[in-house]
Amino acid sequence: MNAVSTTEVAGASGGRDLLGMSAARRRSAELEAMIREEPGRFRVLTGDRPTGRLHLGHYFGTLHNRVRLQDLGAEMFVIIADYQVLTDRDVADQVSDHVESLVLDHLAIGMDPDRTTIFAHSAVPALNQLLLPFLSLVTVAELGRNPTVKDEIAHSRQASVSGLMFTYPAHQAADILFCKANLVPVGQDQLPHLEVTRTIARRFNDRYGTGGPAVFPEPDALLSAAPLLLGTDGGKMSKSRGNAIALAATADETAALIRGAKTDAERRITYDPATRPEVSNLVLLAALCQGRDPHRVAEEVGAGGAAVLKRTVTEAVNEYLAPIRARRAELARDRSHIRRVLRAGNERANVVAEATLAEVRVAMNGLY
Repeated sequence: MNAVSTTEVAGASGGRDLLGMSAARRRSAELEAMIREEPGRFRVLTGDRPTGRLHLGHYFGTLHNRVRLQDLGAEMFVIIADYQVLTDRDVADQVSDHVESLVLDHLAIGMDPDRTTIFAHSAVPALNQLLLPFLSLVTVAELGRNPTVKDEIAHSRQASVSGLMFTYPAHQAADILFCKANLVPVGQDQLPHLEVTRTIARRFNDRYGTGGPAVFPEPDALLSAAPLLLGTDGGKMSKSRGNAIALAATADETAALIRGAKTDAERRITYDPATRPEVSNLVLLAALCQGRDPHRVAEEVGAGGAAVLKRTVTEAVNEYLAPIRARRAELARDRSHIRRVLRAGNERANVVAEATLAEVRVAMNGLY
């Protein structure tokens, strides 16, 4: 799910956002302690748009955290948001292939379909029916000033901005609230979207509540502590920019991408993200794969320069991804298994969504 930079979000509202970020970090620390003590009380919704192959930025940013939460015992829902591919592009190219690829990636990294519901957005009609009442609970102005929507409009691939773009925050609220998720792992740049979800949940409960239990929880944000990985060109790592190392890439493809990675003219390798972002990004990538401190990695490369650094990164990445790639290749040989996993997830998500929609209809006095 798309995001804008932290500085753009903070700049939109000045110091107020910085204070809000501090509160979000404190709350995330509290939530982590609660997850360790009683993971079963949490239902988590997370997911991706099927616009291309998942890459190392996704893995260290969110995917490995999904496996962690699953293994701790939280109830997991992973949405493959195929409808949302149309948010910022005119045509959903190769969406079926990308959906299967996302399922493969999740299974390869350790997501267990017996413990995690993996489902496609378009396969759950009751989820999408929630969008209409949810849109009645937010104003056009509230949707339009969402900083994430502003950034998505600025970078849209569409000839003109579609109505779906403005409904994106409300649609994400439906994604989260259909299963009554109470925890959503996000980067700090996605907090505005989650705040819209919390607002919609609160307003629905206030408007249609009858004094009994609230229909919807106000989900908490679990902020990711993962560092931001740049692409091999020094820009934002992206599926569409050709600057990302896909989980499904071969060892040779990975080596080629890293050989072409941007560095700088200084020979001695140091870890200094502020002044040497491209070099430091490569150092960090090796450190993450090796489970080491990036300063130690930089010290070991030292005067070896970019060539030694790139060789170190290549070896680290390929060694780290080898078991994931082997598992992925094994799973890919049985495409029917991937479809069975998705069908089972769709069936589970439909049961949950239909129960929630029935509650919504009762609350809105809409049973005829």
